[in-house]
Amino acid sequence: MRSEENTAPAVKYLKDYTAPNYWIDKTQLAFDIHEGFTVVTAKLFMRRNTEQTPSDLMLDGQDLSLIMLELDGIALNDSDYTTTPDHLIIQSSVLKDSFELLLKTRIEPEKNTALEGLYKSKTMYCTQCEAEGFRKITYYLDRPDVMSEFETTVIAPQSLYQTMLSNGNCISDTVIEGKRHVTWHDPHKKPCYLFALVAGNLSKIEDVFTTQSGRHVQLEIFVEEKDLSKCDHAMDSLKRSMRWDEEVYGREYDLDIFMIVAVDDFNMGAMENKGLNIFNTSCVLAHKDTTTDAGFQRVEAVVAHEYFHNWSGNRVTCRDWFQLSLKEGFTVYRDSEFSADMNSRSVKRIEDANFLRAHQFVEDAGPMAHAIRPASFIEISNFYTLTIYEKGAEVVRMLANLLGPKGFRAATDLYFDRHDGEAATCEDFVKAMEDSSGIDLTQFRLWYDQAGTPQLDVTDSYDDNTQQYSLTIQQHTPDTAGQKNKRAVHIPVNIALLGSAGHFALNMEGEEPFVETNDNTQRVLNVTQSEQTFTFKAISEKPVPSLLREFSAPVNFKYNYSESQLLELIARDDDGFTRFNAVQSMFTAWVQRYINGENITSSISVLAKAYQSLMNDDQQDSALLALLMTLPAQAYLLEQLKPANPLRIYQACQFIKQSLVAELGPECLTLVHRIDDELSQLEAVGDELSGSAIGLRSLKHTVFEWLIELGDEDVPLKQSFIDVLTTQFDAARNMTETLAALKSLLALGQDQNSRAADIAKVALVSFYQRFSSESLVVNMWFQLQASTSSANALKHVLALMEHEAFDFNNPNKLRALIGGFCNQNTMAFHHESGEGYEFLADQIIRLNTSNPQIASRMVAPLTHWQKLSVTHSHLMRNALQRIADVDKLSKDVYEVVSKSLNVGD
Repeated sequence: MRSEENTAPAVKYLKDYTAPNYWIDKTQLAFDIHEGFTVVTAKLFMRRNTEQTPSDLMLDGQDLSLIMLELDGIALNDSDYTTTPDHLIIQSSVLKDSFELLLKTRIEPEKNTALEGLYKSKTMYCTQCEAEGFRKITYYLDRPDVMSEFETTVIAPQSLYQTMLSNGNCISDTVIEGKRHVTWHDPHKKPCYLFALVAGNLSKIEDVFTTQSGRHVQLEIFVEEKDLSKCDHAMDSLKRSMRWDEEVYGREYDLDIFMIVAVDDFNMGAMENKGLNIFNTSCVLAHKDTTTDAGFQRVEAVVAHEYFHNWSGNRVTCRDWFQLSLKEGFTVYRDSEFSADMNSRSVKRIEDANFLRAHQFVEDAGPMAHAIRPASFIEISNFYTLTIYEKGAEVVRMLANLLGPKGFRAATDLYFDRHDGEAATCEDFVKAMEDSSGIDLTQFRLWYDQAGTPQLDVTDSYDDNTQQYSLTIQQHTPDTAGQKNKRAVHIPVNIALLGSAGHFALNMEGEEPFVETNDNTQRVLNVTQSEQTFTFKAISEKPVPSLLREFSAPVNFKYNYSESQLLELIARDDDGFTRFNAVQSMFTAWVQRYINGENITSSISVLAKAYQSLMNDDQQDSALLALLMTLPAQAYLLEQLKPANPLRIYQACQFIKQSLVAELGPECLTLVHRIDDELSQLEAVGDELSGSAIGLRSLKHTVFEWLIELGDEDVPLKQSFIDVLTTQFDAARNMTETLAALKSLLALGQDQNSRAADIAKVALVSFYQRFSSESLVVNMWFQLQASTSSANALKHVLALMEHEAFDFNNPNKLRALIGGFCNQNTMAFHHESGEGYEFLADQIIRLNTSNPQIASRMVAPLTHWQKLSVTHSHLMRNALQRIADVDKLSKDVYEVVSKSLNVGD
């Protein structure tokens, strides 16, 4: 058990929020960088909050050595203040209504393995202050509702650091006694979590963007010199983002310069610091030789996301961290819409829905379930979750759909105008929607306060005589920790009815949707009660209902589709998500039947014929077909099938793919050759990275996932496939093709005495030798091996942890190797011995002291022990308990583990 000194950390509650007792109007900072330490001088221009009762000034601070403390130019006596491990407290009696506070602190960035505050990444100093990292730089009111004007001077030896950056515009650059002094000024008030600093020797690419009002904005991306050739895609994405935000939201950039810096050691994906975005290298660098198609799309999306934060997060920020989804949910929705406009809207919608259902729904059903505006937390870093981001975005999407395009634009204009320069709340956002549109959103607000995924149970009836069709929808949201007996929420359910001649025109009796559409073959049903019935007239035959079209709400739904109805939707419906969901429903049912010992071969045969037709359709969207051929994610199946045996689920999925490829093997290989011909044509005209090319590669490599399941009886076909893979690996036109070929060769090479095994061994060595200097590519190499199922997978991962390229202090390496094993290698991680669980527990315990934020995020694969079969459940819980018993457990890890064990709630 936890020792007495390991008492439970304090819980923070939304209901306890009070405004600060003091404000900071202006902040002047000076960073004097030395080898081994940095001295930070902070001059704070402060005043009392006259609306609050006079009190002592309590500044946040951690891991700081206080050198100097002056009030209005006079040093304070020891009796005037006290310090604790977390605070500097100055007595109210010595403070005036307005005053200047001068603080000088010493910090050691070189020893900062937590990567919060100011730290050193290789030869570069950089910062990460969200959520509460600024307190590791200097004593401050480290909370988002304290907004200040910042002026920052970076001081360092001129010969050592040529790149010295901070927020805003550069106003001075001088050299004094061999030290360079660079001063930056940000005229826009911001909370300290948006502060940023970089000092190092970086190269940059430059461009200029002309805003809609004619202003010229300097754009700069800073990277190591070797990576300059990998920045063009990020720069193009930035310019497209800036133009899109002007055209769609009317938001223009407000500084003279916008900078991005790429950092290899970074806990997050990227950070929207005002004017100086700091990015994980994985979200900036992109080149066809070293980056996959998914990597290109990720860079585009993350660059857009962080840029869009300039308004939805910076100009209007969060009042407190309980409101995190105010900026993150809204901005994820914005970047999702941007990506949909830049690429395929239908495919993007399916990808978002699939990710939400496979991951956020699991979070909603687990021990860390929380509302998108949580009521409490111990460590805010644990609430940078899929619920806050992805579910938050879906709630914004529902609002956008309810208000319609013009109505939503008017509402966001009102929101930005009303709260520009303020720290706002989720309620402020919804109120702007309500005031602008006139729509009563009282019930809709429940989405912000209730945790869990609503469940819809749908039944129907049809009357031949009256030609009326009725849908009855019941809704309920399961209990979660601290929340029971939840109220009905407002759920917009987009539907259509499919008949033999196509979709019926929908004439409803009763309630109409808020937003009329030009298409009378679909309607949005406003489900607001625990049970409602919707009736449609003039329906000449019993239809197949097309439900939750475009994934119109983040809910689970159950309708007792027959296999023939699902096949109808797959073949004939015009909504991408509905077709995708039909396939996923069919696969999920088959997995359950297989586990139950039923024969599913004949059912698979029927779907194989449908696939044959789709594969031979030249007009079929390649990216969409790839999604329609993809089995449900293991995480999704583990949630749907309870109690779940991960190994049996994995075996069922393998059997389904084996059965499909047994019938469609020749057609699959023919499709691969046809795609290669089309890709060659696109390459010849310079469209190798176009949406069409990306879709074709996605389809080809999805087919690879089937072909690797070819049985030994298909020897000629299997040998032909190995030839295809070998050729593709040797002559790949880009990293997507290289990696896909290597992945398939590794999967086929599990038979150690096979031809594929010999080729895979050579390819694996060749790949590393070719890309050993490319850190991001080496991460892919680690991940690929960690996620490949084999009898000695864990032993191989342990060996890779000793590899020259692995760095336990680098979050990207941890996510690639350890994350790849625990999240993507079902057979090895869930081995019946429990060794996979114990391995992960070992790594979390090791990380607990060096980087507690990453440690807490790595606990996730262990948190769903209650959903698993008895043996797996017992072993997983034991691993969690071993973590819980560690002395001096960080509050980050404590919160996740204690909730997972159902203690400390």
